[in-house]
Amino acid sequence: MTDKGTGGDTARIRPAVAADVPAVAAVTDAAYRHYIERIGVVPQPMEADHASDVAAGKVFVTGEPVVGLVVVEAFADHLFLDSIAVRPAAHGTGVGRRLLRFVDARARELGLDEVRLYTNALMWENRKIYPKYGYEVVERRVDGPYDRIHYRKRLN
Repeated sequence: MTDKGTGGDTARIRPAVAADVPAVAAVTDAAYRHYIERIGVVPQPMEADHASDVAAGKVFVTGEPVVGLVVVEAFADHLFLDSIAVRPAAHGTGVGRRLLRFVDARARELGLDEVRLYTNALMWENRKIYPKYGYEVVERRVDGPYDRIHYRKRLN
């Protein structure tokens, strides 16, 4: 997937490979670290087993070096967007938008007509962004130490 105006390989989104695991960890850490103080716990994506997720084919990256990524998992009736991370220096450059479009395309490619995700209730930036991309709130639920807003996007 490419996006005109963003230039060359930086617009390509590809499956992550084992050599990308350190970059996946670094981008995820950079994208989520500032939330620790706000939410009072380490965001779950920072504690993910990145090597396992990459090996399972759940991680897709963009940029050389990697500036953004998504972690997705297919279920029978939806694609779950487990994590989206963009290196802070790349905010505002369209990386996140391209990744969200990729998630929609990936769901359709897998024959799925819905994408689901959740975000921490205190990650107010995300709560402003997702509705702009067609996501609707399904519920708010506390899961252990996490207060989460669950979203879905119907693709049909």
